[in-house]
Amino acid sequence: MVMRTALVALSLVSGALCANADVPQVAFTQQPGKVLVTIAGQPVATYVYADEEITRPYFAHVRAPGGVQVTRNHPPIEGKDPTDHATYHPGIWLAFGDISGSDYWRNRARVVHREFVEEPVGGPGKGTFAVRNTYLVEGDAEKANCREVCRYTIVVRPSGYLLIWDSTFSAAEGEFYFGDQEEMGLGVRVASPIMVKAGGTILDAPGRKNEREVWGNQAAWCDYSGTSGGQHVGVTLMAHPGNFRPSWLHARDYGLLVANPFGRKAFRQGDPSKAVVKPGEHLRLRYGVLLHAAPAEKKPDLAAAYADFLRVVAE
Repeated sequence: MVMRTALVALSLVSGALCANADVPQVAFTQQPGKVLVTIAGQPVATYVYADEEITRPYFAHVRAPGGVQVTRNHPPIEGKDPTDHATYHPGIWLAFGDISGSDYWRNRARVVHREFVEEPVGGPGKGTFAVRNTYLVEGDAEKANCREVCRYTIVVRPSGYLLIWDSTFSAAEGEFYFGDQEEMGLGVRVASPIMVKAGGTILDAPGRKNEREVWGNQAAWCDYSGTSGGQHVGVTLMAHPGNFRPSWLHARDYGLLVANPFGRKAFRQGDPSKAVVKPGEHLRLRYGVLLHAAPAEKKPDLAAAYADFLRVVAE
């Protein structure tokens, strides 16, 4: 897989992959309530959109190049993983503890998958699909707070596999708002061998490390990585500068990392934040999630990977 990744790097022309290059195929297999993601025939992730217990979409069993898993086992394995927040932290997810008073983070309110706006389509070095979701009011099986169209793009890059997360929220009826909590935004629960408590490291763009330095600060990107399977592996959350506000980092040494643009008071950075979206308006959130793996002596250049993410989304 390392050799394949190198071939991808050689095939870049003006930021795009040559059509005739020997690049890994991104492919999708649809099953009831889920989409299986493979690259070069190897499992990379499972996108789950119909789960009775976890009532919002998520990616589980996420792997970096070479097949090393970078998210915690789902469900966590007793004796191998910390078992806290098993249904809140299933892998990689976008969720909100407060949208107009409804709690989607803790699965008290339901996000309903309505349709594939774009069916999953793979290809050499790239695959994409888009979904339409409805965020129901907590305790109500019909009334909606808002609607979301989310496009997922998975791209093979020199630094690893890049998941691009592009969500646009609009009103279902009247205006709605995103509240102020730690539990808001794009989250990842990393594999147990790479959490800080097992010897891993949290590192943000300015160079701050681990929960004590990173928590509550804003950064363009933040990485959570460590050693697993004899390699340096990790997940890097990257916030697009076009988001309505930079993201604060909810970083925990026990394996959690969340990029959160909503929690101003929660992160002790000022007055309570309320991001109101009125009818006819929308709020767009774009993030990159880099899944990386390399020999320990060849750690990725994360600043370069972030610049690469910006080039890819600009194409």
